[in-house]
Amino acid sequence: MTGLSLSAAIGGTLVGVIGFAMSYDTLAQVALSWGFSDRLAPWFPVGVDASIIAFLALDLYLIRKNTPWPLLRMAAHAMTGATIWFNASSQGSIQADPVKAASHGVMPVLFVIGVEAARRLIIQKARLEAGTAADRIPLHRWILSPFATPRFYRRMRLHGVTSYLEMIRRQQELIGYEQWLKRKYRGDLSKASEDERLPMKMAAYGYTVSEALAMPEQQEREAEKRAEEAERRRLDAQTRRELAQKKAEADRLEADGQLETVRARVEGQTGQARAHARAQVSAAERAAELEEQALETAVIAEARARQAEAEHKEAREREAKAAADLQAAELERQAAQKRKEAAEADRVAAAEAQALETAEIAEARKRAAEANRAAAEIERAASETRHAAAELDANKAEQEARRETAVANTLLAGKAAAEAEMAAAETRLAAAEIERRAVETEDAAKLTPRERAVRKVARMILTAASGEADQLPLADIQRELQVSSTDTASKYRQEAAELLADGYRP
Repeated sequence: MTGLSLSAAIGGTLVGVIGFAMSYDTLAQVALSWGFSDRLAPWFPVGVDASIIAFLALDLYLIRKNTPWPLLRMAAHAMTGATIWFNASSQGSIQADPVKAASHGVMPVLFVIGVEAARRLIIQKARLEAGTAADRIPLHRWILSPFATPRFYRRMRLHGVTSYLEMIRRQQELIGYEQWLKRKYRGDLSKASEDERLPMKMAAYGYTVSEALAMPEQQEREAEKRAEEAERRRLDAQTRRELAQKKAEADRLEADGQLETVRARVEGQTGQARAHARAQVSAAERAAELEEQALETAVIAEARARQAEAEHKEAREREAKAAADLQAAELERQAAQKRKEAAEADRVAAAEAQALETAEIAEARKRAAEANRAAAEIERAASETRHAAAELDANKAEQEARRETAVANTLLAGKAAAEAEMAAAETRLAAAEIERRAVETEDAAKLTPRERAVRKVARMILTAASGEADQLPLADIQRELQVSSTDTASKYRQEAAELLADGYRP
């Protein structure tokens, strides 16, 4: 076999080379006679013969890959026919000298025969490897049974029976079954049931006798299987539907739970914010009241202290005046006593003068003069005392006026401070009201805690820093928002400034 293969390969190659060499020379001359140029004429036979080789090679390659394409084979045969015609007609009229024309056209025919032999070998080898090689119907069957053999061949091709012996076995089995059925029903096949006549009916469709007889049972099993499959699908669908309903119910319950959780959290945050706002408002109002009460208490206490001090001073002055009046009265009494004594002395002196003016009378007169002088001194001291008392009264009146002025000024200052504190309390109350409305607005907008914090810092900038973000201390932000990081407070202040720049107003 190896020697035969080598001989076939070498011989086929030699025939092909010789044939293409002869065809090349002949087709080149034909191309020149047809008007091709000297440069293009040599390429004409290359194109024709190369197309034959290329098409046949591609056809063999695709057959080897089990993907044949008949168009390639037909194109190669068409180009081979054209080459044969060109070579045969190159020497003139074919009818004039058919032998000469055949000698020029026989070489391409030999090449195609060799390629077809190789193609047949490759196809058969591929079928043997795949297990699909078909037995040929012997020639003697075509000769001995020319009318039945075509139907036999047709059934083999239609039903994919590749073995000739297998097809004979099937036909013999069908004939034997038919004869058995006739013997069973005494030659009347109409008495046979539909299931018993199935092999004769299904033979035209490639079924064997056993396959045809097993068909009803198989169909029943398949019907039962389909029913079971349908029932299983129905149960699976019902189960999936129930699972889907339960899952939908679970999802709904979970969604309701999540909704309730979110609602509770939002309501809690809203209530907390409102309570915080109300607490801030109440704290501001209470602080204002306490500050007002403390201010009033301080003013009243100061006024009372000043009044007590003034009353104490007035009592001291009254005591001093009473002491001065008492001293003046004493001096006045002493002066009156002296005057009385002086008058008594004058009366005695006058009486004595009438009686006898002696040295004692002169002495008495002298004592009277001294008493008058002493009385004058006492009168002068009393006058000075009364003048000092008058000056004390004037000083007291002036001090009383100054005290009343100071008390009035203190009351006015306290009133102004109270009014300022009241204005501050009203401002804090308005700020608390703004905070409350802002919190309600934020609750309605469902803002995040960070957005709430930024807006609160923005309101702090507006109320405490007159709209200047840099004027708001970070410590106030940390204390108000209860954050420990100055970086966080700085970011809040920066975001609040950007929010105000964008037009935010609570």
